[in-house]
Amino acid sequence: MATAIWTGSVGFGLVQVPVRIVTATRSRDVSFNQLEAETGSRIRYKKVSDSTGQEVTADKIVKGYEITKGRYVLVEPDEIASLAPKASHTIDIEEFVDLSEIDPLYFEQPYYLQPDDKGVKAYKLLVEAMTELNKVGVGRVVMRSKERLVAIRPVDGVLCLSTMRYHDEVLLRDGLVPDESAEPSDKERAMARQLVESLAVDEFEPEKFRDEYREQLLGLIDRKAAGETIVTSPTAEPPAKVLDLVAALEASLARATSNPAKSDSETATG
Repeated sequence: MATAIWTGSVGFGLVQVPVRIVTATRSRDVSFNQLEAETGSRIRYKKVSDSTGQEVTADKIVKGYEITKGRYVLVEPDEIASLAPKASHTIDIEEFVDLSEIDPLYFEQPYYLQPDDKGVKAYKLLVEAMTELNKVGVGRVVMRSKERLVAIRPVDGVLCLSTMRYHDEVLLRDGLVPDESAEPSDKERAMARQLVESLAVDEFEPEKFRDEYREQLLGLIDRKAAGETIVTSPTAEPPAKVLDLVAALEASLARATSNPAKSDSETATG
């Protein structure tokens, strides 16, 4: 069972649903330590002063916010603590919205909300109501000394909580696509729609997609740990291709329609 990182309740109206926040994902990235080549010893990092190059002990380190290049405002720990949000054991749902109303750019880290044994009935009641109405609850919670904006939604009978970015943390999209950029032709639009339709599936199956790089990297590590000598040859960069949009669309359509199974496989690994 996953360890609870927060315990409290979800509140909507006067109803309180006792829950625990538990992790919903885990990172599978392969991480490495830096070692000294000759001895194999771990490389450690020290905090040193820019001006003297000498190591600075923890009791001599203060916090500063850079306001201009090289100019800092010093902030004391008690000043920061005085502004910290007070710990709360309630996630108050402030409003319910349709999931389609929330741009995925706002979502950060997902968690599960696990019901307390005494609150299962209220938990199920909230899940059923939100599922039937296709609604997402938006509220706030103080977690790890920081107030977080959160979205709560039902997924297969379980409430999922996602921390969210605030509005001013999401960058504007203005200017990403120049207004004067070339307009597609009617033929190109029709072919693009046809290509999308040929690759469309009825249901997203996440298990079809694998991190092949991670699998290969772990396989390499296993072979080297077993004593195998690995010899690799350099690979040349393929020459850049000149894009012919119509030709690319036609070739993609031909491949997708002639061998849909192969297309699905290549899409999953590409």
